[in-house]
Amino acid sequence: MDITTKISSGERIGFDEALSLYDMDLFELGELADARRRALHGKKSYFNINRHINPTNVCKDVCKFCAYSASRKNPNPYTMSHEEILGIVKETAERGITEVHIVSAHNPDTGLEWYLEVFRKIKESYPQIHVKALTAAEVHFLAEEYGKSYDEILDLMVAYGVDSMPGGGAEIFDEGVRDYICKGKVNSQQWLEIHRKWHERGRKSNVTMLFGHVEKREHRIDHMMRIRDLQDETGGFNCFIPLVYQSENNFLNVKEFITAHEILKTMAISRIVLDNVPNLKAYWVTSTVNLALVAQEFGANDLDGTIEKESINSAAGAKSAHGINLLEFVNLIKNSGFEPVERDSLYNEIKFW
Repeated sequence: MDITTKISSGERIGFDEALSLYDMDLFELGELADARRRALHGKKSYFNINRHINPTNVCKDVCKFCAYSASRKNPNPYTMSHEEILGIVKETAERGITEVHIVSAHNPDTGLEWYLEVFRKIKESYPQIHVKALTAAEVHFLAEEYGKSYDEILDLMVAYGVDSMPGGGAEIFDEGVRDYICKGKVNSQQWLEIHRKWHERGRKSNVTMLFGHVEKREHRIDHMMRIRDLQDETGGFNCFIPLVYQSENNFLNVKEFITAHEILKTMAISRIVLDNVPNLKAYWVTSTVNLALVAQEFGANDLDGTIEKESINSAAGAKSAHGINLLEFVNLIKNSGFEPVERDSLYNEIKFW
Protein backbone atom coordinates (compact mmCIF):
# COMPACT_ATOMS: atom_id res chain seq x y z
CA MET A 1 0.00 0.00 0.00
CA ASP A 2 1.48 3.36 -0.98
CA ILE A 3 1.56 6.18 1.54
CA THR A 4 -1.20 8.22 -0.13
CA THR A 5 -3.59 5.28 0.03
CA LYS A 6 -2.55 4.57 3.60
CA ILE A 7 -3.25 8.14 4.71
CA SER A 8 -6.51 8.32 2.76
CA SER A 9 -7.73 5.15 4.45
CA GLY A 10 -7.02 6.67 7.87
CA GLU A 11 -4.09 4.44 8.79
CA ARG A 12 -1.36 5.71 11.11
CA ILE A 13 2.03 6.40 9.53
CA GLY A 14 5.50 5.94 11.00
CA PHE A 15 8.55 8.18 11.29
CA ASP A 16 10.14 7.46 7.90
CA GLU A 17 6.81 7.74 6.12
CA ALA A 18 6.10 11.05 7.81
CA LEU A 19 9.52 12.41 6.86
CA SER A 20 8.98 11.36 3.23
CA LEU A 21 5.88 13.57 3.06
CA TYR A 22 8.16 16.59 2.80
CA ASP A 23 9.12 15.30 -0.69
CA MET A 24 5.49 15.23 -1.83
CA ASP A 25 3.97 17.93 -4.02
CA LEU A 26 2.61 20.70 -1.77
CA PHE A 27 -0.92 20.61 -3.16
CA GLU A 28 -1.18 16.83 -3.12
CA LEU A 29 -0.05 16.91 0.52
CA GLY A 30 -2.54 19.70 1.22
CA GLU A 31 -5.39 17.60 -0.16
CA LEU A 32 -4.52 14.72 2.18
CA ALA A 33 -4.36 17.05 5.20
CA ASP A 34 -7.55 18.86 4.17
CA ALA A 35 -9.40 15.53 3.97
CA ARG A 36 -8.31 14.78 7.56
CA ARG A 37 -9.41 18.26 8.64
CA ARG A 38 -12.82 17.97 6.96
CA ALA A 39 -13.42 14.55 8.50
CA LEU A 40 -12.82 16.06 11.95
CA HIS A 41 -14.25 19.57 11.63
CA GLY A 42 -15.86 20.12 8.24
CA LYS A 43 -15.38 23.76 7.24
CA LYS A 44 -15.38 25.08 10.82
CA SER A 45 -12.50 27.35 11.83
CA TYR A 46 -12.31 27.95 15.55
CA PHE A 47 -11.21 31.07 17.37
CA ASN A 48 -11.72 32.55 20.81
CA ILE A 49 -11.98 36.06 22.18
CA ASN A 50 -8.97 36.13 24.43
CA ARG A 51 -6.42 38.40 26.04
CA HIS A 52 -2.74 37.62 26.40
CA ILE A 53 -1.02 39.00 29.50
CA ASN A 54 2.77 38.77 29.85
CA PRO A 55 3.44 39.91 33.44
CA THR A 56 7.27 40.03 33.49
CA ASN A 57 10.20 39.82 31.10
CA VAL A 58 12.87 39.33 33.77
CA CYS A 59 14.26 35.84 33.18
CA LYS A 60 16.99 33.69 34.69
CA ASP A 61 17.28 31.70 31.42
CA VAL A 62 18.88 32.98 28.23
CA CYS A 63 17.30 31.27 25.23
CA LYS A 64 19.02 32.26 22.00
CA PHE A 65 15.74 32.54 20.06
CA CYS A 66 14.04 34.84 22.60
CA ALA A 67 13.64 38.57 22.00
CA TYR A 68 11.20 39.08 24.86
CA SER A 69 13.26 38.57 28.03
CA ALA A 70 15.31 41.49 29.33
CA SER A 71 18.82 41.23 27.88
CA ARG A 72 21.33 43.16 25.79
CA LYS A 73 18.86 42.91 22.90
CA ASN A 74 15.95 44.09 25.05
CA PRO A 75 17.27 46.34 27.84
CA ASN A 76 13.82 47.19 29.20
CA PRO A 77 13.02 44.93 32.17
CA TYR A 78 9.55 45.11 33.70
CA THR A 79 7.41 43.28 36.25
CA MET A 80 3.71 44.09 36.62
CA SER A 81 2.04 44.42 39.99
CA HIS A 82 -1.03 42.34 40.72
CA GLU A 83 -3.04 45.55 40.61
CA GLU A 84 -1.87 46.20 37.04
CA ILE A 85 -2.69 42.64 35.97
CA LEU A 86 -6.13 42.75 37.60
CA GLY A 87 -6.81 46.10 35.97
CA ILE A 88 -6.23 44.47 32.57
CA VAL A 89 -8.47 41.53 33.51
CA LYS A 90 -11.24 43.92 34.69
CA GLU A 91 -11.15 45.81 31.42
CA THR A 92 -11.09 42.50 29.54
CA ALA A 93 -14.03 41.04 31.50
CA GLU A 94 -16.15 44.11 30.79
CA ARG A 95 -15.82 43.33 27.07
CA GLY A 96 -17.00 39.76 27.56
CA ILE A 97 -13.67 38.07 26.96
CA THR A 98 -13.68 34.44 28.07
CA GLU A 99 -9.96 33.63 28.47
CA VAL A 100 -6.81 35.19 29.84
CA HIS A 101 -3.62 33.59 28.66
CA ILE A 102 -0.86 34.35 31.17
CA VAL A 103 2.71 33.48 30.22
CA SER A 104 5.88 35.26 31.18
CA ALA A 105 9.58 34.90 31.85
CA HIS A 106 11.27 32.96 34.66
CA ASN A 107 11.66 35.76 37.18
CA PRO A 108 13.71 34.70 40.23
CA ASP A 109 12.97 37.92 42.12
CA THR A 110 9.19 37.84 42.55
CA GLY A 111 8.54 34.81 44.76
CA LEU A 112 6.22 31.87 44.18
CA GLU A 113 3.27 33.70 45.74
CA TRP A 114 3.49 36.45 43.10
CA TYR A 115 2.83 33.85 40.42
CA LEU A 116 0.05 32.01 42.25
CA GLU A 117 -1.83 34.79 44.02
CA VAL A 118 -2.72 36.55 40.80
CA PHE A 119 -4.62 33.46 39.62
CA ARG A 120 -6.55 33.31 42.89
CA LYS A 121 -7.43 37.01 42.66
CA ILE A 122 -8.63 36.64 39.06
CA LYS A 123 -10.81 33.65 39.92
CA GLU A 124 -12.31 35.32 42.99
CA SER A 125 -13.32 38.42 41.03
CA TYR A 126 -14.05 36.85 37.63
CA PRO A 127 -14.99 33.18 38.08
CA GLN A 128 -16.36 33.04 34.52
CA ILE A 129 -12.94 33.70 32.99
CA HIS A 130 -10.84 30.71 31.99
CA VAL A 131 -7.27 31.06 33.24
CA LYS A 132 -4.76 29.46 30.89
CA ALA A 133 -1.39 29.91 32.54
CA LEU A 134 2.13 28.67 33.24
CA THR A 135 4.01 26.75 30.56
CA ALA A 136 5.86 23.58 31.49
CA ALA A 137 9.03 25.68 31.33
CA GLU A 138 7.60 27.97 34.02
CA VAL A 139 6.48 24.98 36.11
CA HIS A 140 10.00 23.54 35.92
CA PHE A 141 11.51 26.90 36.87
CA LEU A 142 9.20 27.30 39.87
CA ALA A 143 9.85 23.74 41.06
CA GLU A 144 13.63 24.24 40.90
CA GLU A 145 13.64 27.76 42.28
CA TYR A 146 11.46 26.97 45.30
CA GLY A 147 12.53 23.38 46.03
CA LYS A 148 9.22 21.76 45.14
CA SER A 149 8.26 18.76 43.04
CA TYR A 150 6.31 19.09 39.82
CA ASP A 151 3.35 17.48 41.61
CA GLU A 152 3.43 20.14 44.30
CA ILE A 153 3.53 23.01 41.78
CA LEU A 154 0.74 21.50 39.69
CA ASP A 155 -1.43 20.96 42.76
CA LEU A 156 -0.87 24.60 43.73
CA MET A 157 -1.88 25.70 40.23
CA VAL A 158 -5.15 23.78 40.54
CA ALA A 159 -5.77 25.13 44.05
CA TYR A 160 -5.13 28.73 42.98
CA GLY A 161 -7.42 28.62 39.94
CA VAL A 162 -5.45 27.66 36.82
CA ASP A 163 -7.86 25.93 34.42
CA SER A 164 -5.56 24.76 31.63
CA MET A 165 -1.93 24.95 30.56
CA PRO A 166 -0.58 26.56 27.40
CA GLY A 167 1.82 24.62 25.23
CA GLY A 168 4.85 26.89 25.35
CA GLY A 169 8.39 25.84 26.19
CA ALA A 170 8.28 22.70 24.05
CA GLU A 171 10.42 24.36 21.34
CA ILE A 172 12.00 21.28 19.65
CA PHE A 173 12.30 18.11 21.71
CA ASP A 174 15.62 17.00 20.21
CA GLU A 175 18.15 17.58 22.99
CA GLY A 176 21.00 18.50 20.65
CA VAL A 177 18.96 21.37 19.23
CA ARG A 178 17.70 22.31 22.71
CA ASP A 179 21.26 22.51 24.04
CA TYR A 180 22.01 25.03 21.32
CA ILE A 181 18.88 27.21 21.43
CA CYS A 182 17.73 27.02 25.08
CA LYS A 183 20.33 25.29 27.22
CA GLY A 184 19.39 25.18 30.91
CA LYS A 185 15.67 25.40 30.29
CA VAL A 186 13.27 22.49 30.92
CA ASN A 187 14.39 19.48 28.86
CA SER A 188 12.14 17.44 26.61
CA GLN A 189 11.50 14.58 29.04
CA GLN A 190 10.71 17.03 31.83
CA TRP A 191 8.34 18.99 29.56
CA LEU A 192 6.46 15.82 28.62
CA GLU A 193 6.40 14.58 32.23
CA ILE A 194 4.87 17.86 33.46
CA HIS A 195 2.09 17.63 30.88
CA ARG A 196 1.55 13.95 31.65
CA LYS A 197 1.05 14.83 35.31
CA TRP A 198 -1.28 17.72 34.41
CA HIS A 199 -3.38 15.39 32.26
CA GLU A 200 -3.50 12.85 35.10
CA ARG A 201 -5.24 15.56 37.13
CA GLY A 202 -8.02 15.59 34.55
CA ARG A 203 -6.80 18.86 33.05
CA LYS A 204 -6.19 19.81 29.42
CA SER A 205 -3.23 21.50 27.79
CA ASN A 206 -1.85 22.48 24.42
CA VAL A 207 1.51 21.65 22.85
CA THR A 208 3.72 23.77 20.63
CA MET A 209 6.66 23.26 18.29
CA LEU A 210 9.03 26.10 17.43
CA PHE A 211 10.37 25.56 13.91
CA GLY A 212 12.16 27.42 11.15
CA HIS A 213 15.43 28.11 13.01
CA VAL A 214 18.31 25.59 13.22
CA GLU A 215 16.28 22.38 13.44
CA LYS A 216 16.00 19.87 10.60
CA ARG A 217 12.89 18.23 9.19
CA GLU A 218 13.60 15.00 11.07
CA HIS A 219 13.62 16.93 14.35
CA ARG A 220 10.10 18.19 13.60
CA ILE A 221 8.88 14.66 12.88
CA ASP A 222 10.52 13.35 16.07
CA HIS A 223 8.75 16.13 17.98
CA MET A 224 5.37 15.15 16.53
CA MET A 225 5.94 11.46 17.26
CA ARG A 226 6.67 12.15 20.93
CA ILE A 227 3.48 14.19 21.19
CA ARG A 228 1.50 11.39 19.55
CA ASP A 229 2.93 8.85 21.99
CA LEU A 230 1.97 10.90 25.06
CA GLN A 231 -1.46 11.63 23.62
CA ASP A 232 -2.02 7.89 23.21
CA GLU A 233 -1.38 7.59 26.95
CA THR A 234 -3.32 10.56 28.30
CA GLY A 235 -5.58 12.12 25.66
CA GLY A 236 -4.92 15.43 27.38
CA PHE A 237 -3.75 17.64 24.50
CA ASN A 238 -6.46 19.85 23.02
CA CYS A 239 -4.39 21.36 20.28
CA PHE A 240 -1.03 21.27 18.47
CA ILE A 241 0.45 24.67 17.64
CA PRO A 242 3.40 24.86 15.22
CA LEU A 243 5.06 28.21 15.96
CA VAL A 244 7.09 29.86 13.23
CA TYR A 245 10.40 31.20 14.55
CA GLN A 246 10.61 35.01 14.59
CA SER A 247 13.99 36.26 13.49
CA GLU A 248 14.45 39.76 14.92
CA ASN A 249 16.24 40.94 18.10
CA ASN A 250 17.62 37.62 19.30
CA PHE A 251 20.88 35.70 19.43
CA LEU A 252 20.29 32.85 16.95
CA ASN A 253 21.23 34.90 13.88
CA VAL A 254 19.36 32.67 11.44
CA LYS A 255 20.16 34.03 7.98
CA GLU A 256 17.55 32.33 5.81
CA PHE A 257 13.95 32.67 6.90
CA ILE A 258 11.69 29.65 6.43
CA THR A 259 9.48 29.77 3.33
CA ALA A 260 5.68 29.76 3.25
CA HIS A 261 5.95 26.54 1.22
CA GLU A 262 7.84 24.82 4.07
CA ILE A 263 5.46 26.20 6.71
CA LEU A 264 2.41 24.85 4.88
CA LYS A 265 4.04 21.46 4.38
CA THR A 266 4.81 21.29 8.10
CA MET A 267 1.20 22.20 8.92
CA ALA A 268 -0.15 19.52 6.61
CA ILE A 269 2.22 16.84 7.92
CA SER A 270 1.25 17.78 11.49
CA ARG A 271 -2.42 17.18 10.69
CA ILE A 272 -1.63 13.78 9.17
CA VAL A 273 0.83 12.57 11.84
CA LEU A 274 -1.11 13.78 14.89
CA ASP A 275 -4.16 11.65 14.25
CA ASN A 276 -5.03 11.67 17.97
CA VAL A 277 -4.78 15.43 18.65
CA PRO A 278 -8.14 16.94 17.68
CA ASN A 279 -7.12 20.49 16.78
CA LEU A 280 -4.33 22.07 14.73
CA LYS A 281 -3.76 25.77 15.25
CA ALA A 282 -2.35 28.14 12.66
CA TYR A 283 -1.18 30.74 15.16
CA TRP A 284 -1.50 33.91 13.11
CA VAL A 285 0.84 35.77 15.46
CA THR A 286 3.88 33.86 14.16
CA SER A 287 2.75 32.90 10.66
CA THR A 288 1.01 36.18 9.67
CA VAL A 289 -2.77 36.38 9.28
CA ASN A 290 -2.67 35.74 5.54
CA LEU A 291 -0.64 32.55 5.80
CA ALA A 292 -2.80 31.33 8.70
CA LEU A 293 -5.86 31.73 6.48
CA VAL A 294 -4.18 29.68 3.74
CA ALA A 295 -3.20 27.05 6.33
CA GLN A 296 -6.92 26.30 6.76
CA GLU A 297 -6.59 24.50 3.41
CA PHE A 298 -3.61 22.52 4.75
CA GLY A 299 -5.14 20.96 7.86
CA ALA A 300 -5.48 23.85 10.34
CA ASN A 301 -8.89 24.29 11.98
CA ASP A 302 -8.03 26.90 14.62
CA LEU A 303 -6.67 30.43 14.23
CA ASP A 304 -6.27 31.21 17.96
CA GLY A 305 -8.08 34.43 18.76
CA THR A 306 -8.27 38.19 18.91
CA ILE A 307 -5.42 38.31 21.52
CA GLU A 308 -5.71 42.11 22.02
CA LYS A 309 -2.10 42.53 23.16
CA GLU A 310 0.92 40.29 22.77
CA SER A 311 4.50 40.98 23.86
CA ILE A 312 6.60 37.86 23.38
CA ASN A 313 6.48 37.25 19.62
CA SER A 314 6.02 40.90 18.72
CA ALA A 315 9.38 41.60 20.41
CA ALA A 316 10.94 39.37 17.74
CA GLY A 317 9.19 41.00 14.80
CA ALA A 318 5.67 39.51 14.71
CA LYS A 319 2.87 41.98 13.86
CA SER A 320 0.82 41.02 16.90
CA ALA A 321 1.42 43.72 19.50
CA HIS A 322 -2.19 44.96 19.43
CA GLY A 323 -4.09 41.84 18.43
CA ILE A 324 -6.75 41.86 15.72
CA ASN A 325 -10.25 43.32 15.49
CA LEU A 326 -12.99 40.73 16.06
CA LEU A 327 -15.21 41.59 13.08
CA GLU A 328 -12.22 41.85 10.79
CA PHE A 329 -11.07 38.41 11.99
CA VAL A 330 -14.51 36.87 11.42
CA ASN A 331 -14.81 38.37 7.94
CA LEU A 332 -11.34 37.15 6.95
CA ILE A 333 -12.33 33.59 7.89
CA LYS A 334 -15.62 33.86 5.96
CA ASN A 335 -13.95 35.34 2.90
CA SER A 336 -11.46 32.49 2.85
CA GLY A 337 -14.31 30.01 2.48
CA PHE A 338 -14.54 28.71 6.04
CA GLU A 339 -17.09 28.97 8.85
CA PRO A 340 -15.94 31.07 11.85
CA VAL A 341 -16.91 29.40 15.11
CA GLU A 342 -16.20 31.10 18.42
CA ARG A 343 -15.10 28.54 21.00
CA ASP A 344 -14.19 28.52 24.64
CA SER A 345 -10.75 27.47 25.88
CA LEU A 346 -11.69 23.78 25.89
CA TYR A 347 -13.19 23.83 22.37
CA ASN A 348 -16.83 23.95 23.38
CA GLU A 349 -18.66 25.87 20.64
CA ILE A 350 -20.10 29.22 21.78
CA LYS A 351 -21.30 30.98 18.65
CA PHE A 352 -21.46 30.46 14.90
CA TRP A 353 -20.67 33.77 13.24
